[in-house]
Formats: sequence, structure tokens, C-alpha cells
Amino acid sequence: MALHVNGSWNGWSGETIVELTDGSVWKQIEYRYEYRYSYRPRVEISSNKMQVVGMSRPVRVRRLA
Repeated sequence: MALHVNGSWNGWSGETIVELTDGSVWKQIEYRYEYRYSYRPRVEISSNKMQVVGMSRPVRVRRLA
């Protein structure tokens, strides 16, 4: 199943909370600031790192829900 951000994406701001289309919610736990607007970009999660398509590198995250 492909995962996508549920709605618009503005990039990483330092404490970004991301809701995905499967209903899961993730919080950025590694500081990174990178702006890029996109609507429902594809996401890959591996080893607690989230790679959002279009961003330069994956960022460590923690699942909240």
C-alpha cells in the first residue's frame, strides 16, 4: 500500500507532525528545516526514518498514533 501525506505538505520545520492517508500520525524528532510545497506527496518509512518524495533526505520520526 502506498502511503501519502494526507493533504498539503510544506516541508520539515523542526517539529513537523505528519498525518498519512492510512490514518497514522508521525512527529519529526530530528531537527531539519527544508521547505517544499506539495499536495499529497508519496512517503516511505523505514527504520523510523521518513522520506517524503521531493525532499533531499529522510528524517527521523516517531509514531504518535
